[in-house]
Amino acid sequence: MTSTNDIRRGFLDYFAGAGHQAVPSAPLVPQNDPTLMFVNAGMVPFKNVFTGLESRPYSTAVSSQKCVRAGGKHNDLDNVGYTARHHTFFEMLGNFSFGDYFKEQAILHAWTLLTRDWGLPAEKLTATVYHTDDEAFALWTRFLPESRIIRIATKDNFWAMGDSGPCGPCSEIFFDHGEHIPGGPPGSPDEDGDRFVEIWNLVFMQYEQEANEIVAELPKKSIDTGMGLERVAAVMQGVHDNYDTDTFKALIAASSELTHTHATGEHKASHRVIADHLRSAGFLVADGVLPANEGRGYVLRRIMRRAMRHAHLLGAKEPLMHRLVPSLVAEMGAAYPELVRAQPLIEATLRQEETRFRQTLDKGLRLLDDATASMSAGGTLSGETAFKLYDTYGFPYDLTEDALRAQGFAADRAGFDAAMAEQKRAARAAWKGSGAKASDDLWFDIAEEAGGTEFVGYAAEEGEGAVVAIVRDGARVERAGAGDEVMVVTNQTPFYAESGGQVGDTGEIGSENGLRAQVTDTSKQLGRLHVHHARVEQGELGVGDPVRLRIDRARRAAIRANHSATHLLHAALRERLGKHVAQKGSLVAPERLRFDVSHPNAMSAAELAQVEADVNEQVRANTPVTTRLMTPDEAIAEGAMALFGEKYGDEVRVVSMGTDGGRYSVELCGGTHVSALGDIGLFKVVGEGAVSSGVRRVEALTGEAARAYLNARDEKLREAAAALKSSPDEVPARVAQLIEERRRLERELADAKRALALGGGSSEAAGPERVNGVGFIGQVLDGFDAKGLRGAVDDAKKRVGSGVAVLVATNEGRASVAVGVTDDLIGTHNAVDLLRRAVAVLGGQGGGGRPDMAQGGGPDAAKAAEAVAAVRAAVEESRAAA
Repeated sequence: MTSTNDIRRGFLDYFAGAGHQAVPSAPLVPQNDPTLMFVNAGMVPFKNVFTGLESRPYSTAVSSQKCVRAGGKHNDLDNVGYTARHHTFFEMLGNFSFGDYFKEQAILHAWTLLTRDWGLPAEKLTATVYHTDDEAFALWTRFLPESRIIRIATKDNFWAMGDSGPCGPCSEIFFDHGEHIPGGPPGSPDEDGDRFVEIWNLVFMQYEQEANEIVAELPKKSIDTGMGLERVAAVMQGVHDNYDTDTFKALIAASSELTHTHATGEHKASHRVIADHLRSAGFLVADGVLPANEGRGYVLRRIMRRAMRHAHLLGAKEPLMHRLVPSLVAEMGAAYPELVRAQPLIEATLRQEETRFRQTLDKGLRLLDDATASMSAGGTLSGETAFKLYDTYGFPYDLTEDALRAQGFAADRAGFDAAMAEQKRAARAAWKGSGAKASDDLWFDIAEEAGGTEFVGYAAEEGEGAVVAIVRDGARVERAGAGDEVMVVTNQTPFYAESGGQVGDTGEIGSENGLRAQVTDTSKQLGRLHVHHARVEQGELGVGDPVRLRIDRARRAAIRANHSATHLLHAALRERLGKHVAQKGSLVAPERLRFDVSHPNAMSAAELAQVEADVNEQVRANTPVTTRLMTPDEAIAEGAMALFGEKYGDEVRVVSMGTDGGRYSVELCGGTHVSALGDIGLFKVVGEGAVSSGVRRVEALTGEAARAYLNARDEKLREAAAALKSSPDEVPARVAQLIEERRRLERELADAKRALALGGGSSEAAGPERVNGVGFIGQVLDGFDAKGLRGAVDDAKKRVGSGVAVLVATNEGRASVAVGVTDDLIGTHNAVDLLRRAVAVLGGQGGGGRPDMAQGGGPDAAKAAEAVAAVRAAVEESRAAA
């Protein structure tokens, strides 16, 4: 059997051997399309190359691209587990030509790989073409009889990037699984059956369209193909169900073994859901997505919880999903090393999420069972109930729908949507695209005309540049004058543009003709344009003008120190907490730094102190910070840490710092740094806390800010020492002494109050007295602390010798009462029963204790004397009865 890994490798090797650049899979979070939730097709990372907005040093490429379809309009979640070919995560094999070869070579490559290299029988293959694409039809006749070349007139065989942009006809290749499988060829009434399965789609980007109308042929015709690895693996492994391929069989076998359930029969769908969703969850976490209540994190949570519910259906009593991660890594880690690197984080995230979800799963399922108990077959669950499951128990709608499906029920989607309309509107806003600001045509025009901005700020703090564009109020202008707020693009600049957590530079733009403009921020557009946000103070600024650019040097120096400190902090956290720690966000500003990391628990004071000491040890060593330019592959091979989800170009900066020859911290980073670690001066952690589930935030100061912070704390210590009339060094001992002294005085005061109260304070009845032959003490203690009542009652019992004692303490309108009975009388008098008489008078309820001692209270202190009288009356009654 040919394994899935062999098929992937064979595809990449074939096209690499044919001159294609092998391009690693891009992260699942799109870097170049804000309209997408996740990368959902192999061509997405190349979108700007096809549109001409981006150029690369190769004209043909091949990739195996990770894809997820589980949110937005591309959503296969509901069908996963119940069909043979629906997945939330899949791999798309693709070969691409950017103006190089076209239809003839694309078809030849496909035929050669399928029939020669992979040995698929030609008689099992069928091709479709767009009904007007005579060229593609003629090319296919070289390999197939005309009877197996089918013209399709629908949009299924015509691809477009959008209403406007590149488009063109498609040619799909189908494999015939044989007559024993129901279904007909494409274009027939039975085409939806499983017999003929599409395995490869060749897209011929041939035309330019505007508003859905073809207006011209593209000057550079291109090729975009996509072949689902799971589908072709099924074909090559002799099965027609993707879940019967080797990768899925291994994952299903693992879940079957851990749950002690069969992989087929009634549990078949559950095992398939778990296997598919394990892949999605694992890769999404590896690419930087964590469970959340909105956006991509919410989609991940939906996927996780759907799998976790099916684990529950299989009878798993403890969290299951994290125990399957080693099987996932074993199957796919060689092809995707990010899985190996992120394995600890994936396991911790799944375990934490499943533990949390299990706390509400049983309650939610009980609500669902109650709601469906009276429903007849084919009934529909109300939208309000579905919303309650979502809002109260965290059940996504599709999970509720999935649970109902097994019972033959449906859910009222319209009612659900109405019940959560406001939340949906907020969610749609949060889900729209990647979260980055949509690239505007204006910036693309500037980039195409002038190229990217060259950043010269690593080595320089000022420099000259030529103005290539001015933007005011969202439109390009040729000139700007005093008072204008503008965005300025120059051909080169020392101003760092905000990215990677580091804030943008501020400073000044000037010229020999009297221009002076204050730069308040610097941002980045399209990843290559540095945009200066400026206010013209005097003079005029014009496109083409030579200008002088000068950053705020002191501010940059502080930013450098904080950025280098974040690298040291990252290394120290990984050293002390574990290699699962990964950066999840940062802020590098002149006044402070903030660093978010993946870690499931709060850090102890000892851990933070050790991390702080580690960083300061590196600062004191004052080793130089070195920067090298390398390819991403070389950098990672050298041990550099890369942030998954970040887009790296062909050349990256590798920043090394610290002891062991600079190996303490090695990271890919485009930010600015100190030249030697001693420039940081001092590092001080000032805060640690939770940001979200599984993410902790460390806040710290460096240099002068850290010194000022410590000075302020030292001043407070000196003020405290002066107030205590001691030296700063003696403050802890002096405070401890004062605390102990206060405790002693409080004890003495309590004893004195008790003695005073019992020896003649405010009292309604002096004692001891005899009540029908029983010793009795009953007193009201005004302003007495209820905490001392038990001790006071014990004293009263000693005084009475044999009898009953009741004490009522009043304080701020409330009353507390305690009743004691000496041991020789507990057979005839019960302290708990007597207490209830007093509590009822005081307006309270309950109270409790033992037969010899009971305590309670009530809100009506004015009836304290009546409460004592009620106990006395109860003693009289019990004695009379005796």
